[in-house]
Amino acid sequence: MTKQVYVIGHRNPDTDSIASAIAYAELKKLTGHPRVAAAMAGEPNPQTRYILERLAVEPPTYLADVHPKVRDILKRQPVTAPAAMPLKEALELFHANTIRVLPVVDGGGVPLGLVSLLRLSEKYLVAGTDRKRGIDASLHSLAACLDGTFLTGGPDDGVEHLHLFIGAMLEESFSGRIDGYDPATLLIMTGDRQSIHQSAIERGARLLVVTGGFGVTDELLARAREKGVTVLSTPHDTATAAWLARLSTPLSRFVEPKFEKIGVAEPLDHLRLKLLHSGEPAVIAVEEDGTIAGVATKSSLLAPIPYALILVDHNELGQAVPGAEAVEILEVIDHHKLGNPPTNQPITFMAAPVGSTCTVVASLYRERGVEPEQKIAALLLAGILSDTVILKSPTTTGRDRELVAWLEERSGLDHVTFGKEIFSSCGGFSAHGTPEKAIRSDFKHFTAGETIFGVGQVEVVGFDEFHELKETLRETLKAVKAADRLDLAGLMVTDIYTETTLFLVEGKNELAHLMGYPQVEPHLYELKGVMSRKKQMVPHLLKVLGKL
Repeated sequence: MTKQVYVIGHRNPDTDSIASAIAYAELKKLTGHPRVAAAMAGEPNPQTRYILERLAVEPPTYLADVHPKVRDILKRQPVTAPAAMPLKEALELFHANTIRVLPVVDGGGVPLGLVSLLRLSEKYLVAGTDRKRGIDASLHSLAACLDGTFLTGGPDDGVEHLHLFIGAMLEESFSGRIDGYDPATLLIMTGDRQSIHQSAIERGARLLVVTGGFGVTDELLARAREKGVTVLSTPHDTATAAWLARLSTPLSRFVEPKFEKIGVAEPLDHLRLKLLHSGEPAVIAVEEDGTIAGVATKSSLLAPIPYALILVDHNELGQAVPGAEAVEILEVIDHHKLGNPPTNQPITFMAAPVGSTCTVVASLYRERGVEPEQKIAALLLAGILSDTVILKSPTTTGRDRELVAWLEERSGLDHVTFGKEIFSSCGGFSAHGTPEKAIRSDFKHFTAGETIFGVGQVEVVGFDEFHELKETLRETLKAVKAADRLDLAGLMVTDIYTETTLFLVEGKNELAHLMGYPQVEPHLYELKGVMSRKKQMVPHLLKVLGKL
């Protein structure tokens, strides 16, 4: 695998989700895939935090979303140029780097604008009366582009607007050509024509360029100094020198100050819209401090996203980390009903009818002959015990029990003692801090026809705390229902010792007529023997809601 791969569970992750992600990422590394890491799509609940601390296991990387960002497809270290760079050097950059746009930046790396090869050719190559003679350049830039030597005067960095005339005719004819122009704007270029030299100097031309490496008489140079005329000698012939002189214009004269830019942390979709609808050839990506990070063109959109996902403990995009639909999914390891998205390529997909995803992962260790280290074995054991409520849940299978025995040997833990420790240490509502955190700690969305509902679950030891918080929990559940735009929101409060669930529900009041379980008071039902959301509660609700 060349991409960074994240093994990640569902939103509002429970112990099984995080434990299976950590353990499966470790298995992938042990079997030759070093660029695999565990991740989580939400903060761990109190039970999971307790287990990770108890086993001294680091929590996975937290990914709030995996929407591809601009930075994911950007090539860093872009080719840039200062505004003072002559066009000659800029064209060399275009050619050497095979680029079509060149960002112009200030001394601090902040973009000032763009120079595009297409628009440059439109401005520079297309003939027009305003382009025949005018050259905007500094004497310093002209000398550099012409490989010239100053015979009088010297380099000046100020950009001037000069009119170029080639002295390739008799002095009388040439003088007629330059009549009417301000001598301070004249750039006269000629070879060894002394009469042209003298005429240019006597007129007080701004610059006399002598081509072909020819010199100027000492008398004329002395006169040039008196008249304040700069004389420059270049080894190039006149035709080449005229071409190079035009290339001495600084990029500041060609830069497009209005340009599209985007932050590196913005979604890739925003960049796609800018590139496809702005009409600009490129978009400049900037860092948080405004400095340039890279240049994106339409071809950038074809760059592969540098990371991919392996989903564990879920297979539905509605439960996946936000942005999962835009990222390549390589594998799915699960134990729930199918609701998986389509993929472009065949992938490994395992959805076993067992009580825990950790059971599936543990079986993969065993089948491949890989011995999990003690911490990983204990973590897998915790995941199974949590999801099967210490093997009491009706979702528990013989395979779960078999793998629990296998993991007991490798972790050195008794599953009953360890399971009671897990539930006793962080069960109930107080461990979550607030009623909303308790409800959302393991809250999942489901669909029954056109009805969207959500069900959370909290394991407790006795119902005393629940009855004290009942009204507050109901109001919070109502708020969760509104916030998530659900038709129904419910909370399973499951006593792991009496194996009974109290189901608090908001929405669909007609539910009472079809629920099939005793309604102990408005909005509250008693479900004896019900412990599993996946195998008992949700299938029952799907059936009931289908009748409404």
